[in-house]
Amino acid sequence: MERAVPLAVPLGQTEVFQALQRLHMTIFSQSVSPCGKFLAAGNNYGQIAIFSLSSALSSEAKEESKKPVVTFQAHDGPVYSMVSTDRHLLSAGDGEVKAWLWAEMLKKGCKELWRRQPPYRTSLEVPEINALLLVPKENSLILAGGDCQLHTMDLETGTFTRVLRGHTDYIHCLALRERSPEVLSGGEDGAVRLWDLRTAKEVQTIEVYKHEECSRPHNGRWIGCLATDSDWMKHVTFYQDLILSAGQGRCVNQWQLSGELKAQVPGSSPGLLSLSLNQQPAAPECKVLTAAGNSCRVDVFTNLGYRAFSLSF
Repeated sequence: MERAVPLAVPLGQTEVFQALQRLHMTIFSQSVSPCGKFLAAGNNYGQIAIFSLSSALSSEAKEESKKPVVTFQAHDGPVYSMVSTDRHLLSAGDGEVKAWLWAEMLKKGCKELWRRQPPYRTSLEVPEINALLLVPKENSLILAGGDCQLHTMDLETGTFTRVLRGHTDYIHCLALRERSPEVLSGGEDGAVRLWDLRTAKEVQTIEVYKHEECSRPHNGRWIGCLATDSDWMKHVTFYQDLILSAGQGRCVNQWQLSGELKAQVPGSSPGLLSLSLNQQPAAPECKVLTAAGNSCRVDVFTNLGYRAFSLSF
């Protein structure tokens, strides 16, 4: 059989294609490097871009400093979730999680270290993995998504050690109670479930939609995000005495713990899907909040009062 030879794309068409790709880009996930000086962002095309926060925040920063140090194709489909260990970047897409060495990526050597797929019920099942959560005390990773289950993977051996079942619809978010071996999960069934990792049992269920003050019949039961400070469960993430949230609309919302809206800080994207708070002690000069969503830009907030600038794919 005669092999097809790919046609060369004229330079002008390539530029148009890249412009259209940026126009329709969505950034689903972010993760800060162990040193705190770099930020990884994953998009709907399966690409991961590595940005230098230290260069972009420098007093001598130029427009080029806000572009990726390196961009590479990580997954065939969207990069829904990412987390970082002390050496690795872990990324998840449709049905599998991959590992990359931060040290090699920064040298532009973007070769995957390993990939793992949870034990799904059938070989034809390829559900998206919407959430990744590190459990440092047991050196494990929890994955959750479209198969409505939580899978625990031992990071040393790469084997899957437990499956937690209880959700009846897609799982979108995970949070760890660090003072106790417990994990929270939330999804489209409207339930927040609390799991004891010692017994692999569900110990509490909060059906949020059944509470009148939380009911949103026009939006459905969907639980899209969770965060916890071990004693209290909150949505999204928290900073000092504030809860930070984002979603439909271009603003990062700041809430008092009492539920009072303190401020709304506008960003550049029409909708926000990911917040990342860089609090790595190794790089206090890079302590920023970053927000990304329905655009090719990652907004950088050097304080919570305004957007300082944007990084861009």
